[in-house]
Amino acid sequence: MDKKVTIETEYIPLGQFLKLADIIQTGGMAKWFLSEHEVYINGELDQRRGRKLRVGDQVEIPGTGSFEIVGL
Repeated sequence: MDKKVTIETEYIPLGQFLKLADIIQTGGMAKWFLSEHEVYINGELDQRRGRKLRVGDQVEIPGTGSFEIVGL
């Protein structure tokens, strides 16, 4: 089952999403996390911490969980 992550803006960068979803502790850990873990956005592998996630996007991190971006 997907965990829902709510955003209040049009989009959120992947690095900020990782912090908002409590996957990493600080924004500075994003680069390291993405180099060590596979992250799939809408079924496609993506390692760019600046990747814009929008409402409706699905994020899957094997071993961590599946997430859905939702708006207010």
